[in-house]
Amino acid sequence: MSRYVVHRLLFAIPVLLGATFIAFCLVVIAPGDPARLMAGRDSSPEDVERIRRQMGLDKPFYVQYVRFLSRLGQGDLGRSMRLPTSVGEEIRVRFVATLELAAAAMLVATTIGVGLGVISAVRRYSWIDDCVMIVAVAGISIPSFWLGLLLILFFSLYLGWLPPSGRAGGLATFDGLRSLALPVMTLAVAPVAYVTRLTRSAMLEILGQDYMRTARAKGSPERTVLLKHGLRNAALPVLTFVGMEFGYLLGGIVVVETVFSWPGLGRATAMAVFARDYPLVQGAVLTLATIFILINLTVDVLYATLDPRIRYE
Repeated sequence: MSRYVVHRLLFAIPVLLGATFIAFCLVVIAPGDPARLMAGRDSSPEDVERIRRQMGLDKPFYVQYVRFLSRLGQGDLGRSMRLPTSVGEEIRVRFVATLELAAAAMLVATTIGVGLGVISAVRRYSWIDDCVMIVAVAGISIPSFWLGLLLILFFSLYLGWLPPSGRAGGLATFDGLRSLALPVMTLAVAPVAYVTRLTRSAMLEILGQDYMRTARAKGSPERTVLLKHGLRNAALPVLTFVGMEFGYLLGGIVVVETVFSWPGLGRATAMAVFARDYPLVQGAVLTLATIFILINLTVDVLYATLDPRIRYE
């Protein structure tokens, strides 16, 4: 296992280099002049040229890329063109908010989805199974922005129970949990549907296996048979989806963060694209690429932990 982990980490190096190259090319191929954008509209040509030299934009492409890698090696992602903070500090603050939202949504989605999937598989072809599948199909079909607006309308405007937008504190505070409720519900609906269907399909295949019948013949309680023998083996496809979906949520929840004015990394990246804040876009791309690589590695390691038949050479 340790050899496999080292091999995956070494393989991640060229992947990260490719991500740095793509992120760096954003500045080169993007329309507009970064030096002029930083100098402002009323700046003189001399000021623009001075900023261009300071940023190293007057150097050849390969020299700029090597300098970019050198700064990355020192942990320097540059400075934002429109914010008074560094890119690294801005990403750190924004990523904490996005991680909080994505982790809570995936925890809720996995818990509810696995539970519904197991119940649906055990009660297959019954009215309970039909209801669960109808809910799953509806969850996949509902657009997240429309659902978010409906939840704001009902829970905030009509009932007044939850705040409609913003992030008030962290998870350790009551106000923070209240502000987190609506965006988490919005994000969790689609993953709940997918996890439910995956769990149901995997459990239906496993319930008829010989080792399940053997466990029942030994007198094991049905709950133990389902959770210890059935759900553990059915967790492999669910684990793959949860890992990939978690990575997607970290980088792709721009719509939900915009609807609820959540100060996360996705919303900050979208605003940076519109404002042509290229250093911030670069930093966000590199951060998300690193996260995806780590998530893939974690999922593969958990595969071998859950299923002892899997061995990596």
